[in-house]
Amino acid sequence: MIVLGKIIAPYGVQGALRVRPFADDPSGWSRLAHWWLAREGDAPEVWQQTRLLKCRLHNDALIAELAGVVDRTAAEASCGKLVGVPRAALPPTAAGEYYWADLLGLAVINARGESLGRIIGLLDTPANAVMRVGDGQQGERLVPFVAAVVLSVDLPGRCVRVDWELDW
Repeated sequence: MIVLGKIIAPYGVQGALRVRPFADDPSGWSRLAHWWLAREGDAPEVWQQTRLLKCRLHNDALIAELAGVVDRTAAEASCGKLVGVPRAALPPTAAGEYYWADLLGLAVINARGESLGRIIGLLDTPANAVMRVGDGQQGERLVPFVAAVVLSVDLPGRCVRVDWELDW
C-alpha cells in the first residue's frame, strides 16, 4: 500500500474531508476510482477500499467526498486515517520520476564510493524534496533530491549515487 496522504479534518457539514497530501500531483488523485483508508500501523489487509466520489485541490489540501461518509459526524470519525492505494493502481512514472515509496531503503553512495547510509524517509520542502539518509550509527543526514546532487537512481540495483561528501 502506498500512502498518499492523511485525513486531517472535516470540511463543511455534508461529509466532505480535508486531506493533507504526502505525494506529488495530488490533483491526479481525482482520477483514481477508489482510495483505501486505514489507521497508521494497520496491516495491508486491514485497509478498506472506499469509492471516491469527488476530489478537488483547495489551497494546500484536497477536499474529498467518499462513499459512506455522508455527514460531519462520519467525517470527524475519519480524521487521522491514512489515504493510500495499492502500488499497482498508480500510473507508471515518467523517466527521471520516482514514487517516494520506491526510494525508501535504497543505499546512498557518494561519487567516491562511500556509503552514506539508506534512505529512511523523504521531506517535501518549498524548494525541493530532501532525502533523510541514516546509517544506524551517526545522526541522520539531509540530502537534497535535486539533479545537481543526485547523479543516478538505480531502482533494480537498490542504490542512489550522489555528489555529497561524508562530512557535509
